[in-house]
Amino acid sequence: MTATAIHIAKHLNITPQQATAAINLLDEGATVPFIARYRKEATQGLDDTQLRLLSRELNYTRELEDRKTTILAVLTENQKLTSSLQRSIEQCQSKTALEEIYKPFKSSRKTKGQLAIEAGLAPLAKQLLSSRNQSPQDLANAFIASQSNINDPKQALEGAAAIISEELPQDIVMMNKIRHQLWSQGIINAKQARKKTPAIDPHVLAKFKDYFSHQEPIKKIPSHRMMALLRGKAAGALQLNLALSFEPKVHPCLELINQSLTLSQRNTKMSIWLSDVTQQCWKLKILPSITNELINKAKESAETQAIDVFANNLSDLLMAAPAGNQITLGLDPGIRTGVKAAIVDEQSKLLATETIYPHAPRNQWQQAITSLASLIKRHNVTLISIGNGTGSRETEKLIIDCKKQHQLEFTTIIVSEAGASVYSASELAANEFPSLDVSLRGAVSIARRLQDPLAELVKIEPKAIGVGQYQHDVNENQLNTRLNEVVEDCVNGVGVELNTASAPLLQRVSGLNATLANNIVHFRESIGKFQNRKQLLKVPRLGPKAFEQAAGFLRISNGNEPLDASAVHPESYSLASNIVKKCRKNIKDLIGNDSLLNSLNAAEFTDTHIGLPTVIDVINELKRPARDPRGDFKAAELMEGIETINDLELEMELEGTVTNVANFGAFVDIGVHQDGLVHISQLADGFVSDPRKVVKVGQVVKVRVTDIDVARKRIALSMKRQSTSNTKHQYTENKKKLTPQGTMAAAFNTARKN
Repeated sequence: MTATAIHIAKHLNITPQQATAAINLLDEGATVPFIARYRKEATQGLDDTQLRLLSRELNYTRELEDRKTTILAVLTENQKLTSSLQRSIEQCQSKTALEEIYKPFKSSRKTKGQLAIEAGLAPLAKQLLSSRNQSPQDLANAFIASQSNINDPKQALEGAAAIISEELPQDIVMMNKIRHQLWSQGIINAKQARKKTPAIDPHVLAKFKDYFSHQEPIKKIPSHRMMALLRGKAAGALQLNLALSFEPKVHPCLELINQSLTLSQRNTKMSIWLSDVTQQCWKLKILPSITNELINKAKESAETQAIDVFANNLSDLLMAAPAGNQITLGLDPGIRTGVKAAIVDEQSKLLATETIYPHAPRNQWQQAITSLASLIKRHNVTLISIGNGTGSRETEKLIIDCKKQHQLEFTTIIVSEAGASVYSASELAANEFPSLDVSLRGAVSIARRLQDPLAELVKIEPKAIGVGQYQHDVNENQLNTRLNEVVEDCVNGVGVELNTASAPLLQRVSGLNATLANNIVHFRESIGKFQNRKQLLKVPRLGPKAFEQAAGFLRISNGNEPLDASAVHPESYSLASNIVKKCRKNIKDLIGNDSLLNSLNAAEFTDTHIGLPTVIDVINELKRPARDPRGDFKAAELMEGIETINDLELEMELEGTVTNVANFGAFVDIGVHQDGLVHISQLADGFVSDPRKVVKVGQVVKVRVTDIDVARKRIALSMKRQSTSNTKHQYTENKKKLTPQGTMAAAFNTARKN
């Protein structure tokens, strides 16, 4: 059992045995979805969330240790490593803190303290710290030496002060106390940055003007506000510093430094000199260093939360219920450029495309209706998907007219078109539709994402889907890693139909990559379709390890092995066979037979190789093979006639779809081309600590309009029950207010400053 495993176990509140088992499996090349699903006995039931946290902590710890090794080697080579510095580095638990320790030694130029040591002033520094009853000048006189360019006591004392100032920050105990003091009582101050040349754009300054005099405890600042402050600093509009929430006569951190030197307050020459040294050290070295470290700590925490927001929203979006295998017409709305139409069949294969021009300037309304009706009738369309961009509500009107005039039966849904243009211009789309115009590819994506959001959205770079919070300000590598983890977990959580899945979907399956996914597709095309999972081993470059990791997540419907349509792993087929024998049924009759399967004693099927968790999973899978965890499809019913912000009235009750969830609330699409904000205080009648406990992306909710700001295009909504004292007629005279007031205005001011 390694120190790393013990550290991770303590950090994640799991046992060292669980941590060790998981680390070993990860090091052997197992994926998180595979371990979570098929290695429960080894990890004693760690789930995918715990395993993701463990994997991240493992990578962080190993990267930190590698960095420590590199820094120690460099310092040793440059003869800069002291015993106290080595202890500081070895005991460091943070990358940020480690870099702060190493920062003074990065430069190839020697520091003042190092030059003073070379000049022979280290003994003087020691004497100054130990001989408290002597005069500094008297001690310095003994170190005047022309050969070392020390020509007077003042120069000697300056060198000794530099040595002491560089050694003080290496006191681990003292520095930790200072960190704790500033973190627990520190206030982050924001104010307008000094005038610069060239001057900052006035629009940028206006964007951050609410922060020109802002104070907040650093340990309590919400992530979205911290990100806004950092964005303002990066834009040159703000400057940030750290101070205490109170103004003592002597700074408590300076007192901690004096205590570390056992510096008394006696008015001796030595005490006065050392006090000056500690003050300069605090002001010029320790305070700037700790300030940077703690602001970076707050930044890392804020970035982590911002990434969490994006990851959670992406997960909800990918796990949205599919509308199902229906012939679908996708419409990518446009006003001047026309509405792009694409029809796909039940398997999402493209059948037809067309561009119509019902809106200005052409105004070919009736001609467009005729064209749509012809397409719908010819291909037996039962589902229409309209992108929610510019012209979506106008296009919805067109569809309603078409339905009435031609007495057609179909369902119409407005969906998010985020990322459709990215897919349209991608290499993937070009390979799939080489002769199709880029603008029409977007309509294909809009149709497919209604049929199966997961299968379509995996083709788009996660960052382009647009459900994040400050995603452009966070660490890009961490964001990409986390979002790819989310996609991987969603794909494997649902499972993939081997005979119909696209290469982009297959490459997200546990154990597979882009090369193997393309090889599977090519092999599938050569044989027609897979009849069983064993055939995967015939795919070029797909070996036993990849098969082990992937097989359980790949489904084959109507193959020659019924278990291949389930999540039962091939390594457990013998277990399933024993269960079948026990029930005296053939496998097809046993699948879905709840009463018979519920009567089994799972413990009877365990042995030295098969544990109880695996047996229970196999029995549950036989009850509901390949059950889709995404639930039933539901869409919001947008109110007819409410198409722009100008159509809204206060206290109007509407249905909408949650498009984004942030730490401060949720944004809801109510069909007016501008999402409204339900502040966290308006999500429920009671207290809400986390918006995700109430709503998630894709959820259909009922909201009430509480504030309208036409000028700034802001809509405040509430999900609270309406007060009986407030009736609609009381507000209609105040329709379309230009200046927001009250709590919702405050919510916008704090939440939407970015």
